[in-house]
Amino acid sequence: MKKTILLLFLLIIAQGQAQMETSVSATQWQEDLSYLQYQVHTNFPFLFKKVTQENWDRAVDQLHQEIPNMEPHEIKVGFSRIISLFKYGHTQIPFSTLGKAGILPLNLYHFKDGVFVEGTTKEHQKILGAKLIKIGEYPVAEALEHIYPVVPAENDSYFKAYGLRFLTIPAVLHAQNVIDTYADAVTMTFEKEGQQFTYSLPHIAYKDRSTDYLLTIPNQNWISARDTTETPLYLKKLNDTYFNFEYLEDSKTLYVRQSSVFNHETETIKDFYNRLFAFADEHEIEKFVYDVRLNGGGNNYNNKGLIQAILARPDLNKTGKFFYITGRQTFSACQNLTNEIENYTNAIIIGEPTAENKNFYGDTKKVTLPNSKLNCYLSFAWWQDMPQWENADATVPIVAIEPTFEEYQTNQDPVLAFILTQDMDGFMADPMAHLTQLFIENKIDQLRTDAAQIMSNPLYEHIPFDAHFMQAVENLAFQGQHQGVLLIYQLLSESYPEDVTVWENLGKAYEKLNQKELAQKAFKTAAQLRKE
Repeated sequence: MKKTILLLFLLIIAQGQAQMETSVSATQWQEDLSYLQYQVHTNFPFLFKKVTQENWDRAVDQLHQEIPNMEPHEIKVGFSRIISLFKYGHTQIPFSTLGKAGILPLNLYHFKDGVFVEGTTKEHQKILGAKLIKIGEYPVAEALEHIYPVVPAENDSYFKAYGLRFLTIPAVLHAQNVIDTYADAVTMTFEKEGQQFTYSLPHIAYKDRSTDYLLTIPNQNWISARDTTETPLYLKKLNDTYFNFEYLEDSKTLYVRQSSVFNHETETIKDFYNRLFAFADEHEIEKFVYDVRLNGGGNNYNNKGLIQAILARPDLNKTGKFFYITGRQTFSACQNLTNEIENYTNAIIIGEPTAENKNFYGDTKKVTLPNSKLNCYLSFAWWQDMPQWENADATVPIVAIEPTFEEYQTNQDPVLAFILTQDMDGFMADPMAHLTQLFIENKIDQLRTDAAQIMSNPLYEHIPFDAHFMQAVENLAFQGQHQGVLLIYQLLSESYPEDVTVWENLGKAYEKLNQKELAQKAFKTAAQLRKE
């Protein structure tokens, strides 16, 4: 009887909430939009960095005109598009807000070889471990393009990690024209064991999800595609504590996993650091591995103790000995930690790019819209650990490794395996810093030789050297160092001989130094490449 009364009570609450949402008129939604616009211009004008005020206002005006012809779920998604234009991960309408009306009973994960069903409920076991091919009539890549504007994607890693979830919200799929009708189920196409098939998935309540760290937590209803009879190091004790370390006796490796920058209820970060480094001081360590690939942030004031402890131990802080693993969930206060690791230590950064810009807006203020009561979170604190000319979309690891679905399913960790099996003595942990130092020291011949070797090394193929060099060009041109600009374009023309833009800019650099004959040769090469 008590259970029946409780269920009726919850049903009444849910119906009341639904009625409140549908009772918000188009005019009231428009008033809310104007209120949001006023708040942004008055209290958060500094957010206009990646989008101009004019373009943002234009998008607001368009949504304002469309609201009378939209359903409530479409309007909410529209508000999320408006907020996401700022492209700061903290500045958002939360995933949970859009998913409140219902989600699909599956957890998706984007592996190196595609998007797979990492987890689902037991009644849909047929799709467990299947590769997602299509949603409705859209191939998964196109479906992702459709939902991208709804996600406050700070960079590609953020979208791969946190944006993928929005494919499981029918309201978003419909509002973004991935599916034609907002129905009780969504049809998807999967591939498993070499066979493709369509499958219809119903909505479930958001509260019935069972995930953490973007991975499924198996329970009486949910099952994981991973073989849970074993647990890889990066997932050990994950649901028990934010911090864990193990000593691998055979390789004399001290492996550390830190998945938050908050204190845990069972142990403070300070106490963990004390325990960790007391252990390190008493054991022979050949490799020190610090893993933050699942660390979504916390309180960045807690980072100081780790940095101090590492710097106090030069025997640990050696290139080829100290490894720092980042991933698509490395975000917020853990980006601050990553910046400090990059700035002050000799760590080799390995794994996947972080989900945060190096310098970013974080720390949010909740803005509640007066009529709909929709909560928008707007960032107000600018965190700048790097000089402005060293800012970047993400921290890109020196060694890039992304797991395949099979590796995840069978509990393999290709990142840790690489660290344990490779001799990294003498490894160049920061090739751009090396090239920059050669430039500063005017060792031009060595710079040419080393740049050619580095940029042809497949280990570094993921590093956007061209973007780094272009930033250097911008800095040098601003300072009037035109000879330096010319040198960089000469290097780029040697490393990227098929790039038209490089040759055109090389011609301009020669012109700036009044070397007209060489300028004409560069322009001629560019013109020839355009014809081809």
